[in-house]
Amino acid sequence: MKFQLFTDGGSRGNPGDSAYAYIIRDQDGHEIASGSNYLGVMTNNEAEYHGLLAGLNELLKLGATEVEVFMDSELVIKQLKGQYRVKAPNLAPLNREAVDILTRMKKAKVNHVHREHEVIIKADALVNWTLDQHNLARQLRQ
Repeated sequence: MKFQLFTDGGSRGNPGDSAYAYIIRDQDGHEIASGSNYLGVMTNNEAEYHGLLAGLNELLKLGATEVEVFMDSELVIKQLKGQYRVKAPNLAPLNREAVDILTRMKKAKVNHVHREHEVIIKADALVNWTLDQHNLARQLRQ
């Protein structure tokens, strides 16, 4: 089964409060799954990887054999392609896990897209909604 995965991660501060989101589309372009989660305090790049991993793990549950990934993080995409080395120790295990999942797929392609891409805009909105909800919950507990 072939899917498209769009992911985004964000951090308010770097490091700071972070969240991720992913959107999965089937081969006909229909959205079939999405998710987002608050991560705690981490860097933006960590949040980007966590979004990718959450989406990839959801694809495994769906029985995906082919995936095309779209992200606005040039760093993550170039690290996945081996064009950039993974120097940050906090990113190395995340990169290894993502590469492991991608290499288990029959076919996998990763693409850098601009943040103005319509689905990335939606994923970014999910990231910000998740961060806003966490901040609201924190305020209500005070």
